Amino acid sequence: MDWKLENVVLGVTDIDRAKQFYEGLGFHLDVDHQPSDTFRVVQLTPPGSGCSITFGIGVNGAEPGATKGLHLVVDDIEAAHAHLEAAGVPNDGIVHFADGQMVPGADPQHRDFWSYVFFDDPDGNSWAVQEAHHRSAEG
Repeated sequence: MDWKLENVVLGVTDIDRAKQFYEGLGFHLDVDHQPSDTFRVVQLTPPGSGCSITFGIGVNGAEPGATKGLHLVVDDIEAAHAHLEAAGVPNDGIVHFADGQMVPGADPQHRDFWSYVFFDDPDGNSWAVQEAHHRSAEG
């Protein structure tokens, strides 16, 4: 039996601002449904992901900014960083593990799960972009 994580509920203070932020990152809008003033659900999915995020009114979830450590996995950390920069998303730059510590720049060998970029959404929900299965610029 498979147990698939397919949705994570985020707490946000401004639904439209959060929706605009995630669409600006390239997340696909799956649902924006508001049948009443007391219920609205917005669901978006990162490109290529089987797991979506959801937020809204009357949607049970964490307090705004309480969700920490969500991971997005990419095959090119430099391209992901450039995408965040182009979208105007403040981030900590590319870092990697060396001697048990995080240091600036991508892992020189592009080993799986060694290079990261960290950022927060407008409410402080935190994300890590992590490189795996590196794809060079040529391929």
